[in-house]
Amino acid sequence: MQEAQLLIVDDEESIIHMLKTILKKESFKYIDTAGTAEEALALCRSKRYDLILLDVMLPSRSGFEICPLIRETTDAPIFFLTARSTDLDKLSGFALGADDYITKPFNPLEVVARIKAHLRRQTVNTTHPTSPTNYHYGSLYINTFSGEVKVNEKTVDLPAQVYQLLLFFCKHPNQLFSKSQLYEQVWGEEFLGKDNTVMVHIRKLREKIEDNPSEPCHIITVRGLGYKFVPSSGSYEHS
Repeated sequence: MQEAQLLIVDDEESIIHMLKTILKKESFKYIDTAGTAEEALALCRSKRYDLILLDVMLPSRSGFEICPLIRETTDAPIFFLTARSTDLDKLSGFALGADDYITKPFNPLEVVARIKAHLRRQTVNTTHPTSPTNYHYGSLYINTFSGEVKVNEKTVDLPAQVYQLLLFFCKHPNQLFSKSQLYEQVWGEEFLGKDNTVMVHIRKLREKIEDNPSEPCHIITVRGLGYKFVPSSGSYEHS
């Protein structure tokens, strides 16, 4: 994990210094930095990164603006760093292909923990692949070998973490999970009680697979308890 190639994109030298210092202490060896969108794009086109920390409020072009351009060159996880913390901002970030959204001010140790958790999941998935499984629930179809998701026979593009959330639900149909359980199972981190990451991802998932996201039939909220995935009748799964 410590051999991972990281890129930090931020125009605040103090934040770059803080993150580099704590990452170095955690034995990460290869850390590049960029202070502008242009520098970030040039680096992403010339090198392969395992994870990218991307500030939203950059001097010339925003992180939101260049995220799709970065996605054209790499499938590395992208974590947005930003002081913009509204649900709309977060939904915009995930819609653009981000894998996580970290609001400023942040605890650098928490950022490192999220980086480690994401890289650890990538390592496990690479070194210990499971047998491919297809899930077919009514109009919803998932091929875990190719990562393809279809709704009503139309391919649906999902950000990585939204896909992982959907996959977790498909593996546990009709089972109720609290917000903290989902966070710990899907994100691999301890739930601190105030993070609305799960809620944002649930909303994004509903927009992708529900006929009417405002009145969901499959990703159900059980008030005060959590969420569960209710498949269509006659649904099935197979390996």
